Amino acid sequence: MENAALRGADQASAADSDEAWEGLGDITIWTLGIATAVIGLIALLRRKVLLAFVAVGVIVGGQVITQALKRFILPRPELVEVTGDYAHNSFPSGHTTIAMTVLVAAILVVPYRCRGLAMLIVMTWSVGIGAYSVTAKWHRLSDTIGADFVALIVGSIAALVLLRYGAIQRTEYRPKLRVIYVVLMSIGGFMTLVVGALLGYLAGMQDLRDPVIEWDLYLAANSLATAGSIIAGLVYWATWRRLEFAQQLSGKELK
Repeated sequence: MENAALRGADQASAADSDEAWEGLGDITIWTLGIATAVIGLIALLRRKVLLAFVAVGVIVGGQVITQALKRFILPRPELVEVTGDYAHNSFPSGHTTIAMTVLVAAILVVPYRCRGLAMLIVMTWSVGIGAYSVTAKWHRLSDTIGADFVALIVGSIAALVLLRYGAIQRTEYRPKLRVIYVVLMSIGGFMTLVVGALLGYLAGMQDLRDPVIEWDLYLAANSLATAGSIIAGLVYWATWRRLEFAQQLSGKELK
């Protein structure tokens, strides 16, 4: 089914394909380095050295895990004969991991009052990278979902480290605009999840070599990749709801 979805991507419009390639092409070693430096700089400007190390570690750690999985631990098995676009890259998606770990790091480092703005800027961009990788035939759907999990794992480890050092405190501040954004993203995530699941289920019962079915499976994979990133981003945001980096380290766990 995933290979059929990649074949269906051949039917995507030139505009959609160009947009996907351009979006993925913007993620390079240089832009990754700049994004990582900005994340660390935000924390340092807040005089939060521990936070800087942890947030940068999220991005770096995400890539270490992803590249280790792709190259050494979980190389894609040769279950069927494939060539060209179907043979390169593997599980999970490095570009999706970059996008999602940058989102996780941004949620960590920005002040609580600015978290909504950070989500508006970073999350709106990051949730499309997984879908782009499917459109460009760089990765299968499962690769993007795996990348979402990698981001959640390193983000959870980061939260545990901060908790261990007593670096998390509660806040009662409730920004209304952020709630609106989260609600809209939740609706969007739910809709793309339902559409993707329904299309995938119905198409999966048909002849996977039919061009129409290949297109339907591509649309399903694209929708599910977007939904997966939205859900992952919202899940991590929810774990930090009304929590922020403490002004002073207490050395005690949050009760």
